[in-house]
Amino acid sequence: MSEPTRIISFRLDDSFGRGRRPEVEQERAVAIEDLLDENNFTLDGGPEGPYQLILGIADNRLLFQVQNEIGEDLRVIGLALGPFRRIIRDYHGICETYYEAIRKLTPSQIETIDMARRGLHNDGTELLQARLAGKAIMDFDTGRRLFTLLSVLHMKA
Repeated sequence: MSEPTRIISFRLDDSFGRGRRPEVEQERAVAIEDLLDENNFTLDGGPEGPYQLILGIADNRLLFQVQNEIGEDLRVIGLALGPFRRIIRDYHGICETYYEAIRKLTPSQIETIDMARRGLHNDGTELLQARLAGKAIMDFDTGRRLFTLLSVLHMKA
């Protein structure tokens, strides 16, 4: 029997986001793999999972399309993108700095930038969890992976 608090399938609806940098595509692939390998997610108030999750953006809203394991729609959770814009912009900026640093700087300089990057990532995770309060419940690691994917989804080619 499948676990009732688990995402078993994930898809990123990113039809407008083709042609990203290899580093970004790698980050996306790792986040999806890690998410499917280990996560804890449930709809607040049910129904229980396991779930299939499709993450997308439409009409300036972040959409979580949650389905049961046979693909029937259970709920669509829409969140305004406005509260995420600043943190995603800052996160993208620090990621660009980090990718450049890997090529040019010393390990201690890279570590400083990576600490800032992780701090912004944590802030984004906490914001996502707060915005999903009353709609979906997840552990911090699941929230981190979903924030990574939200960030990738928001990135244009």
